[in-house]
Amino acid sequence: MQDEMLQAWIERISLHYFGLPFRHKASFNSRLTATGGRYFTKSHNIEISPHQLANYGPEETEKIIKHELCHYHLHIMNRGYRHRDADFKQLLAKVGGTRFCKSLPGREKRQSQPYKYKLVCRSCNSEYLRKRRIDPERFACGKCRGNLLIYKLDFKVES
Repeated sequence: MQDEMLQAWIERISLHYFGLPFRHKASFNSRLTATGGRYFTKSHNIEISPHQLANYGPEETEKIIKHELCHYHLHIMNRGYRHRDADFKQLLAKVGGTRFCKSLPGREKRQSQPYKYKLVCRSCNSEYLRKRRIDPERFACGKCRGNLLIYKLDFKVES
């Protein structure tokens, strides 16, 4: 599906469910893998993940579009457009949008990988587990602001 077809689809959903026109740009963004869509507060544009459409079909994608349109219309009306706002939650329930999109196939594997690094505070011995390596010089302990040491954890994957 091309951006022009997505634009027309979003305009139809906006008029049908919200009774208001969508007057900005809608496009697909293939780099969106952890999220189904994005709303930009400065430009008012919407981006949708084509992977969601390919993997879960138009019904699930329509729910994502409704979610992004809730952000769009509430922001333009100067009402609570953030996820935590009551206005957003009420409108999302009213139009039948989804709060969270489904995970793409293969993403579950990345999220369930074991921790590779352990950070230990030199002062209070607090431990922090991380999947990615970080520079301990740039961070401090969250409890006592002490210096951190980093250790690589050894693990074996059994097959």
